[in-house]
Amino acid sequence: MRRKPVERLVAEGGRGEGGSLRRSLGMWQLTMISIGATLGTGIFVVLGQAVPKAGPAVIIAFVLAGLTALFSALSYAELAGSIPVSGSSYSYAYATLGELVAWVCGWCLILEYGVSVAAVAVGWGQYLNELLSGTIGVTLPEAISAPPGDGGVFNLPALLVVLLAMVFLLGGAKESARVNTVMVTVKIVALLLFCAVAFQGIKSGNYRDFMPLGTAGVSAAGATLFFSYIGFDAASTAGEEARNPQRDLPRAIMLSLLIVTALYCLVAAVAVGAMPWTKFEGSEAALAGIMKDVTGQDFWAVLLAAGAVIAIASVVLTVLYGQTRILFAMSRDGLVPKVFAKVHGRTGVPRANTVIVSLFCGLLAAAVPLNELADATSIGTLFAFALVNVAVVVLRRTRPDMPRSFRTPLSPLFPVIGFLLCVGMMLRLGAVTWVVFGGWMAVGLAVYFGYGMRRSRLADAGRKD
Repeated sequence: MRRKPVERLVAEGGRGEGGSLRRSLGMWQLTMISIGATLGTGIFVVLGQAVPKAGPAVIIAFVLAGLTALFSALSYAELAGSIPVSGSSYSYAYATLGELVAWVCGWCLILEYGVSVAAVAVGWGQYLNELLSGTIGVTLPEAISAPPGDGGVFNLPALLVVLLAMVFLLGGAKESARVNTVMVTVKIVALLLFCAVAFQGIKSGNYRDFMPLGTAGVSAAGATLFFSYIGFDAASTAGEEARNPQRDLPRAIMLSLLIVTALYCLVAAVAVGAMPWTKFEGSEAALAGIMKDVTGQDFWAVLLAAGAVIAIASVVLTVLYGQTRILFAMSRDGLVPKVFAKVHGRTGVPRANTVIVSLFCGLLAAAVPLNELADATSIGTLFAFALVNVAVVVLRRTRPDMPRSFRTPLSPLFPVIGFLLCVGMMLRLGAVTWVVFGGWMAVGLAVYFGYGMRRSRLADAGRKD
């Protein structure tokens, strides 16, 4: 139950083994990191899985998932402004709920970020094939473009996009943020272009049976679509590389969530209006197919596929960035091997950390089907978000006079609502997902009690005292 004082968390900010992270990111870059980590996955990939569960009411499912994210985002914004460090919810839990809970939260974040990188990379290969088919008339053989269980042997494109993101990250935070800003701009333009073109194909009859599978279908789709909001908290992982974290982090988190939710709902409304919901089953490149059906031309579908290839690459880049910074914070605390906290003196990048995480995520993406990854990621994220809502309430009670650049409205009501919504969505996920999550937690606890607890730097400090 030992806790790490907020002052110590902040004082250690940026310092690693052999070097320090560099404060080079402004509010706009932080916002683009969160948008880059969030926008794309749900619309370009997971939409095809959610529509068959909810029908046209998938629009409501997006709103439901967005509201769930909003209450947690308010809590994230308060803590990110108060504790501007790289560990995100892991560090917030360390300061409020104790080391064991912080470890569990960090272990969930490893599941959230690491596995979501792999899940997004799987979908990238689908759109790459759409692009290749429309431009040069060929596609990659299924054996090397799909994972085992989905008709393939090894998903080579998924591995390649993760390795490409790794190369950008090794160049430095500021440099990779510039690349991400360009990619985010491209994907926003691509989605707005889809809306403009597909709007011409909307048929009112496609909305007639608006909720064919009832509220149960909407809530089930909402739980799946929460995967689409994973990443709005990515800015909080950049707390030690932001120039003015107390001011900019809360703004970036809230602004990114607002932009993403608006675009998701707009695109979903146009998509289900332009194509009957029953045709979405099994489609992982649904938007490109809609563009082709509406216009009767391959050009627009190819253009959208190109936008999706860039969009999903941006998600991989920013989520992979978040994963490396969380492991950096955990390593600095002694809970995982110190290799993850080693910073290159010239670039200010945790190089070994970035390479190890990228190789792991790339191989995972190449060997595991998307649907198994998405739900596993959602449950880990929801658990971490639930803990953040608890952390806000605890910190308000234990440190009421601590300076806060942003305060969650109507606390503790909103954090409690955020907590209950997260738990409710977790309960909507399937039994297999819970079994996977339970197994992951069991492994995590074994690692903590076998390694982290004894090597904790906070424990060492206590023994010396």
